[in-house]
Amino acid sequence: METYNNVVLEQLPKHLKRYVVAQQYERYTALDQALWRYVMRQNYSFLKDVAYYPYIPGLKKAGLSIAHIPDLQQMNDSLKLIGWGAVTVDGFIPPAAFMEFQAHRVLVIAADIRQLEHIEYTPAPDIIHESSGHAPIIGEPDYAVYLQYFGEIGTKALSSRKDFELYEAIRHLSILKEHAGTTEAELAEAENKLKTVQDNMGEPSEMALLSRLHWWTVEYGLIGSLDDPKIYGAGLLSSIGESASCMQKSVPKLPYDLNTVAYTYDITKPQPQLFVTPDFEHLMDVLNQFADTMAFRLGGKQSLEKAIDCQAVCTAVYSSGLQVSGIFKAANNDQSISYIQTTGPTALAFSGEQLEGHGISYHREGFGSPVGYLTGNNKDLADFSDEELSAYGISQGKRCSLRYSSGIVVEGVVLEVVRQAGKVVLISFEDCEVYRNDRKEIYFKPEWGTYDMAVGTEIISVFAGAVDKDAYESIGEEIAEPSTLLYTQNEDSKLLSLHALIGTLRSGTFDTEHWTNIFDQLSAEITDNWLALIELYEIAWANHAYDLAESAQGKLKTIITIRPSLKKLIDDGLRVAKEEPLNNH
Repeated sequence: METYNNVVLEQLPKHLKRYVVAQQYERYTALDQALWRYVMRQNYSFLKDVAYYPYIPGLKKAGLSIAHIPDLQQMNDSLKLIGWGAVTVDGFIPPAAFMEFQAHRVLVIAADIRQLEHIEYTPAPDIIHESSGHAPIIGEPDYAVYLQYFGEIGTKALSSRKDFELYEAIRHLSILKEHAGTTEAELAEAENKLKTVQDNMGEPSEMALLSRLHWWTVEYGLIGSLDDPKIYGAGLLSSIGESASCMQKSVPKLPYDLNTVAYTYDITKPQPQLFVTPDFEHLMDVLNQFADTMAFRLGGKQSLEKAIDCQAVCTAVYSSGLQVSGIFKAANNDQSISYIQTTGPTALAFSGEQLEGHGISYHREGFGSPVGYLTGNNKDLADFSDEELSAYGISQGKRCSLRYSSGIVVEGVVLEVVRQAGKVVLISFEDCEVYRNDRKEIYFKPEWGTYDMAVGTEIISVFAGAVDKDAYESIGEEIAEPSTLLYTQNEDSKLLSLHALIGTLRSGTFDTEHWTNIFDQLSAEITDNWLALIELYEIAWANHAYDLAESAQGKLKTIITIRPSLKKLIDDGLRVAKEEPLNNH
């Protein structure tokens, strides 16, 4: 893991640290820096009037500037003062990991920066969106609390197999759109794949619904009144195109409430409507309303069935507090839960920590155990005293027979009784048989070895992932380099060299001869030169060399005639150069 000096990052669990990569600041070219500067100057010009928070103070609180791509250590030096941190990752990471970073008050920032042709908006994660969008508003205490709490709720959300397919399809399409060498055929194939997945999602999972709330708040949220809202969503704050277009009357502004979960979204297109919250406290209220419908708060059979459907590692919590983490499968068709069953590596934990000797190497083939009351007794076995246990024959070295009200029978010799926080959470047996209906349903046979029986009358919570991830996952493995050619650049080396020269012109004393030399090398017939010409125009205008500025503007007008789609970007660049003083902010 790349290390940054920030106590918040030092406290990250090991399974998250493996996603972190080095920023490698030196790889950013002068063109990259110019692209950042253009977007940020445009943002400042527009967002100073429509952003919810003061834009420049927000940037400074997050360790950002308009002048250059942020250095992650500088960001961490600033963010740690408000209890947050930031790390660089390689583009997309799984949604559950993203949420968990957020729960630990860590911003996840893609190290790469978008290409020039996608300067207005990119569907793929990049450093402009992640840093200039998310970071500046972290200084708002109420919003920071919401963001962290959302991460905590998000880590509990159950996904579906379809969610994973959708994530992969969106990830693939977004990368292709940002990759310089993508063909039209490849793009069409990826778009068709995404549409096929989207059209066959079925009932949305908890994570799918929660991601909608995240999208319409954290990414594309507005705050204030319906008539005069302000922007706080990172997707809008980092898009110089949509931050302006979204405020037009033609884009409906709807009140944000729980009904917002009904609105899907498309990451690759402008949003057809936006939602307005009166304040950040209201965001918390809506999030809690949704959380009250989630399996981690409800528990029970329906929640367990969601875990079975997702076919990924989940955790079920017994009323005793015992936590079972694994991939769940159907055990029976009872109206209520009478038996739980996992397949493959399973771990047992209590209060978030794995029980000694009960990790995935021990329960490598799965785990099964009854749920419910013993016949004729309405007291939870977890609350039995030692005397009450003995009355049922539950004493070390003794054979006992436990019959549950569901009809399940556990017969064997007691090896051990495990208590945690005063409650019986686990009873281990040898020479054990577990069955129901006169052995027509066999759950465990003596020759299978030791039987570890979880204790509890009901499943009170079900949530995504293992409860003790560092113990459950193989934390020694590093994340592999992406197989896709993520953010492969295809810029002309001459253009990169010219931007480097412009960088020296910008940082040193203004020199007319130096300016003219660079200008003469920039042909107006090469449309990719437009940003370099905007840079030269800015420098000339700021130094009152208006004749030079006029020369740059002339070449820019020629570029517009060749490629009319660049007109808005060029006109905006010229306007900002005149209106906003060229400084480091």
